[in-house]
Amino acid sequence: MISREKTNGSLAMAPRVITIPAANQETARKLRVAAYARVSSDSEDQKHSFAAQNAYYSKLITGNPDWELADIYADQGITGTSIDKRDDFLRMMEDCRKGRIDRILVKSSSRFARNTKESLEAVRELAALGVSVYFEEQNIDTAQVSGEILIAMFAALAQRESEAISKRRRWSYQVQMKKGQFNTCQAPIGYRLDGRELEVIPEEARVVQRIFHEYLSGRNFRELARMLNEENVLGLDWKYNTIDYILQNERYAGNALLQKRYTTDTLPFCLKKNRGERPQYFVEDINEAIVSQEIFDKAQALRRERRVAQGQMHNKMSQHMRCSCGSPIRAKQVRGRWYWVCCWHDERHTCPLMPIPEEEVEQAFLRLYYRLKHYGIEVLTQLISDLYAVRTGSLLWSENIVEINKQISDIASQERLLTQLKQQGSVNPDIFISRSNLLAERRRELKLQKERILRSEEDHTIQQTQDMLDVLESGPDWPDTFDEQLFSDLVEKIVVVDNEKLCFRLLNGLEITEKIERTQR
Repeated sequence: MISREKTNGSLAMAPRVITIPAANQETARKLRVAAYARVSSDSEDQKHSFAAQNAYYSKLITGNPDWELADIYADQGITGTSIDKRDDFLRMMEDCRKGRIDRILVKSSSRFARNTKESLEAVRELAALGVSVYFEEQNIDTAQVSGEILIAMFAALAQRESEAISKRRRWSYQVQMKKGQFNTCQAPIGYRLDGRELEVIPEEARVVQRIFHEYLSGRNFRELARMLNEENVLGLDWKYNTIDYILQNERYAGNALLQKRYTTDTLPFCLKKNRGERPQYFVEDINEAIVSQEIFDKAQALRRERRVAQGQMHNKMSQHMRCSCGSPIRAKQVRGRWYWVCCWHDERHTCPLMPIPEEEVEQAFLRLYYRLKHYGIEVLTQLISDLYAVRTGSLLWSENIVEINKQISDIASQERLLTQLKQQGSVNPDIFISRSNLLAERRRELKLQKERILRSEEDHTIQQTQDMLDVLESGPDWPDTFDEQLFSDLVEKIVVVDNEKLCFRLLNGLEITEKIERTQR
């Protein structure tokens, strides 16, 4: 019978509420919890810590009845200053995007990221995905309202720590360079690194000697590159700028100019060409020479002579020029002044293109160069990143990469099983640590193999764009005069569109139009 209650002198119907109990409370979904661990060194102590972190988080998560172990993500021997260098971190983020994780456990904010910007970006994205992050040492839970404020603070502290470490390392390098003790971290062609010393590789050294000999005999950079590629020397893809780099590298005469490049003081750390911002140190007899000082000096003198002479060679530049009508462009001197003329206009009178003064073509190139130097480097850098992303995306589904990913997944399964056996007391702790280290090492080897495969597929557009970036970064801010070598390093050809415009096709395929600022008609 429905009861009625009297409210404020009137009758009112009291709502009837029926509680429907859960059909099966025991089967409610558990929280899917993952952990992220990172150590920043490959030392034995850090490897032990690496395994210990894996074991700790596996035990912690599987020991909570309300939690389900999603995965243990771990990066070993990788710096924390950049997220992009951490494969497992990126894998974890991708799993979160796929809805496989509800919560992430991290030992410390400094283990998560040492870059404030990247840390907050990751935390914000995870929050938007409904994934919380708990930092144990700082007792920070991003699920709480104040979590992001706290993580910003701790990430800033971690960033300052990272910058301090980097500063101390740069100071150490600086002291070593002043004493002439710092050698190099990367060996040029002809050498290998033996500890901190450069050791000559005889086969490669003979190629370097040949390059110097052929250059002094009259060959230019492009001819040398073409010859070496035709002969498949050392199995390398020789570029003209590689030849130029070898010919001007003082290492081959046994000397070293230290601090040609330097790293910026703040995050994100960037490597820049030293144009006087930092001191440099010239160290004599720092490594075994491949060519004599006399031969090296002759090569430098010839480089300077050729750069001057190249600016006066009209016919060479004509190889890069075409008219929009399809005719070649050639140089023609009229009353002591040089012009670029369409052959069909000059000989057949079938093209409306008027002769263009040489200096106006040169000025158009200088304007193009200025735009690229001051506004194009960022665009070209982004282009390289985009090209790498496209290439990597297409390669990720190749048969070899798929197999490597499968093996990495199998290792993850073995690690989880090993952890479960450890928790059950079926595995001795020493054996557990040893096996964990072996699995971690195998995972690292597979990742390196994957990286080598991805790098093996060359993309000439990427390389050409990188070559152009190198030219722009090392080139002058504003050339006083037209530089033939600079032109050749950037431009594949010029198409004279009409009497008002030139279209410059760059070496990487990009096309940029410049106006012809005619002073005479």
